[in-house]
Amino acid sequence: MPEKIKLIFLGTSDAIPSIKRNHTSIWLNYKNENILIDCGEGTQRQIRKAKLNPCKITKILITHWHGDHVLGIPGLLQTLNFSGYNKILSIYGPKGTKEFMKNIMKTFAFQGKFKLDIREVNGKFFENNDFYLESEKMTHGIPCNAYSFMKKGVLKIDKKKLTKIKIQGPILKKLKEGKDIIYKGKKYLAKDFTYSDESHKISFVFDTSLNNRIIPFVKNSDLLICESTFGPELKEKAEGYKHLTVKQTAEIAKMSHSKKLIITHLSQRYNKHPQKILEAAKKTFKNSFLVNDFDVITIK
Repeated sequence: MPEKIKLIFLGTSDAIPSIKRNHTSIWLNYKNENILIDCGEGTQRQIRKAKLNPCKITKILITHWHGDHVLGIPGLLQTLNFSGYNKILSIYGPKGTKEFMKNIMKTFAFQGKFKLDIREVNGKFFENNDFYLESEKMTHGIPCNAYSFMKKGVLKIDKKKLTKIKIQGPILKKLKEGKDIIYKGKKYLAKDFTYSDESHKISFVFDTSLNNRIIPFVKNSDLLICESTFGPELKEKAEGYKHLTVKQTAEIAKMSHSKKLIITHLSQRYNKHPQKILEAAKKTFKNSFLVNDFDVITIK
């Protein structure tokens, strides 16, 4: 059956955490990959609360170097070091990431026993047989990236069904290509032994002001995860801090033909009435949802 993509929201606040919302971080699991998108202060404790294993992290994607998105990195690296992490940890970020990571190592006297692969990225920066990762520059006053995770769509063989008829050998390649086969004088239809593992696009747009690169980058996302720091009534304040209003976020979702909008990075000013933000989004884009810490979304 198709492999699932699982998203665990470890932190959903803006720059100032609250009792209910931690600083920004999302854990994406697909097959053997566990990708952390941002690592705000307190992220490793959120990882423990979510009953996840930090030593399974394979990659960290950093949107930008404001403290609420990266202050959890030093502690996480120390934990991995003490826990016998034995992989190469890939850290991707915008321009300046190598220098910031160098400064972290100096400031915290980090003596890691595992290797770090630190890269400053723009465009497609990782690809394997199952998925690829892309980044695009955003506008936030400092170098800032949005990211997309694209799971590739492929035709797969249902091994359980195949076991019953005991077909083996090179002929299986034809089935995987969607072609009918004849085996031991009997015809077998590809549609009866294969299933489509559909492609899926998940886009992450955190701190940024409105700009003309967002919509083309997130176009046709199955899931658009986007900051909505300010309500529509605070458009000028949003522009001043180089953030998005929830109305702008909903318009991005609509104009990019995204299927579902996930609202995050919520200002503490809406702690008592978060539904106001969600209601404002739904006026423009009905398929909008507001996430809380530890919410889980699964895509098949």
